[in-house]
Parts: sequence; C-alpha cells; structure tokens
Amino acid sequence: MSAQQFVLTLSCPDRPGIVSAVSTFLFANGQNILDAQQYSDIETGRFFMRVSFDSPAAQADLPTLQAGFGVMAKPFYMVWQLRDRAVQQRVLLMVSKFDHCLADILYRWRRGEMPMTPTAIVSNHPLETYAGLDFAGIPFHHLPVTRATKDEQEAAVWKIIQDTKTDLVVLARYMQVLSEDFAGKLSGRCINIHHSFLPGFKGAKPYHQAHERGVKLIGATAHYVTSALDEGPIIEQDIERISHRDAPEDLVRKGADIERRVLARAIRYHLEDRVILNGRKTVVFTD
Repeated sequence: MSAQQFVLTLSCPDRPGIVSAVSTFLFANGQNILDAQQYSDIETGRFFMRVSFDSPAAQADLPTLQAGFGVMAKPFYMVWQLRDRAVQQRVLLMVSKFDHCLADILYRWRRGEMPMTPTAIVSNHPLETYAGLDFAGIPFHHLPVTRATKDEQEAAVWKIIQDTKTDLVVLARYMQVLSEDFAGKLSGRCINIHHSFLPGFKGAKPYHQAHERGVKLIGATAHYVTSALDEGPIIEQDIERISHRDAPEDLVRKGADIERRVLARAIRYHLEDRVILNGRKTVVFTD
C-alpha cells in the first residue's frame, strides 16, 4: 500500500454519467484510481460502486475531498462513504462458550490479515472459559445474561461500544439473541456467523438435525444482524460435502472449520469496504 490510499463506496439510482462523474472528480483532485468495481441492479434500478485510489503527488486532505465529493454526489442522490484506508476500524468481539471463531479472528489479526483494532471482548461466560486463548492487550468483559437481566446486560454492552468508539461488532458464536432495540442500534455494523447454510435447520443441535435427515451438504452463513432472527442481509456463505460415513461429531468438526473461514472472509470484506447494503441483500465486491 502506498503512503496514502482511500476507498470510496457508493450507491444511488442508476443513470448514465455516474462513472464519468466519479472518475472526473478524482482526476480533477489529483487522485489516481487503483481499482474500480461497479454493479447495476436491474431489479431495483440501483447502481453500486467501489473505488480505491491514492494521491501520488502530495498528501491529500480527506475532509476537503469529502466536502467536494458531497457536492458532486448530491445531484445523483448518492449514499456514499469516503475513508482513509490507513485508519483501522475498531472492532468489538462477542463470544459465548464455543471459541473457535474467536481464536481464528485473533490469530488472523495478529498475523496482519485483519486490518482492525480490537476494542474489547465481551462474553456471557467467565474468563477462565478461554484459558487457551491469549487476550493480552484486549480488555475482557464478563457480562452474564438471563431473560430477566437482558436489558441491563445489553445496556452495559452498548456503553462499552460507545466508550470504545467501536465501529463494528462481531458475534463470534455469541449464542444469545439480541433484542430488537439493540439489533436496531447496530444496524449495518454487526456481523453474525450462523452455523448453517441459511435457510436451514433452526433450534438446538443443527448438525444433529442435519445428520438425522441425511444431508449431503453442510455450511455456514455470515450476515448482518437485524431484528428478525437470522434474516439479515447475507455477506458470505460456504459449504462442504459430507456422506453417510460422517457422524454428528464429524459434522460439528467440519462445521466449525466452515464457520471460521466464512466469518473471517465476511469481516475482512466489511473492513475493506467491500460490502454495500442493497435492501435485504448485499453487494460484495470481492478481491
């Protein structure tokens, strides 16, 4: 990555001249386009675009670029974001008993694969549950929850999110259903990993249900959280073929592997501004 890179994402009603207007604005402001992707949704009539660019001549002033682009974007009714890629997003991780996704995220982050700054780890289980994991440098909050204390617990989580200026919340197998109010506050910035290739088997022991039905594929789904349980816009999915030889324990093991890689990809896509909401769906500009 060069000294200063930016990423622009936008959506708007589709019409001629959008790409020309964006590229002309960037050229006129001394910017060099590195990568550009676009998509026109024929069904909704909306246009989506992601552009990464740099400033080869001199340091660019981000507020000035944003102000100028806002003027250009107004006639197109654009919903847009222009961000400095050097500024890492701040991410809060929530987890319950199963820690495989959390461990994978922390491993990838320490390897430099996740361009983020962890702000906190929140769990409804105590710290000793994760004796095998290294949380050094990341604040841990044990916030147990019951049906009677759900509002109080979510208020405590929300305070942590605000105090740490968290940009993204990741439910790394956090096995609690968020309230409608809490999910609404996190709209578009909370990613969940679902242990099934949605739509799929709901309720307890999904892999055991799948085994009883003799399924030949299992999968996992990463999606944005909404007030409707497991109905949020899907970011990423993956599957693995299984056979009659696989016991429920094999499905659990293979399912955990799928969950890890699907959640990791979804988080990275979000952090790199590759995901744009499109109603109940998403547009994902993969690399």
